[in-house]
Amino acid sequence: MFSNKYSRKACAVVTGAGSGIGEAFAHELARRGGRVVCSDINPITAEATAQAIRANGGEAVAYACDVSKLEQVERLAEQAEAWLGCPADLIINNAGVGAGGANIGETSMEDWHWTMGVNMWGVIHGCHVFAPKLRALGRGGIINVCSTASFAAAPLMGPYNVSKAAVLALSETLAAEMSGTGVAVTALCPTFVKTNIARDGRIPEGTSEFAEKLMRWTGIPAERVAKTTLDAMDRGQLYVLPQFDARTIWRTKRLLPTVYTRGAGLLSRLAAAKF
Repeated sequence: MFSNKYSRKACAVVTGAGSGIGEAFAHELARRGGRVVCSDINPITAEATAQAIRANGGEAVAYACDVSKLEQVERLAEQAEAWLGCPADLIINNAGVGAGGANIGETSMEDWHWTMGVNMWGVIHGCHVFAPKLRALGRGGIINVCSTASFAAAPLMGPYNVSKAAVLALSETLAAEMSGTGVAVTALCPTFVKTNIARDGRIPEGTSEFAEKLMRWTGIPAERVAKTTLDAMDRGQLYVLPQFDARTIWRTKRLLPTVYTRGAGLLSRLAAAKF
């Protein structure tokens, strides 16, 4: 048995809370008695999440924040602490964007910078601002949304893969630094989850349609991912791979790295030829 010492009645900040996994985290935390700061670059969707939580009897507020801007994350921390009346004790760095569909060397530098700005620097900013506050509290947790892409390294997803690999390395480093402080660090590495990231990202039309179909056919609900991850954090678990295919990729790449890489390339070429 575990104590739910992190996720129960948390004073939480969730980035990218306007939709998808972030929205699911916000609702699940509220169901666990938490008070939730719903942050998103889109203030309308952030407010919609907060309103839905309040309509169900929970406590939530919405703030707009572009996580790629350090000063906005610093401002978010100030706003959260003012509303909560205390420092936040759970941070979920979830905000992210999708990009892919082209080889390295063909992907535009604009897409590289955009993806890294949100997916990598957004999480770095979140950890940079909130980690010292949690360390001073001596309790709480940080969840970083990494994706299976952080270690799968599938072709045609260079910016996304690199950004998520950086987040995984950051999470592992932070977990080591937080060891013994009372602060848990959890890295969430799902495969397909039923969200809008493929539709809203910078992915060529044909590729994005294929990705959306895969999400519909094989993706699991964001609500299940949120619940599984919070339960895992309560157990002090660093890695969360909520799906069978994520765990299979994790093990295969470590046991047969060369075979895995060649196989990933072959599957990518076959998919391109078919679609």
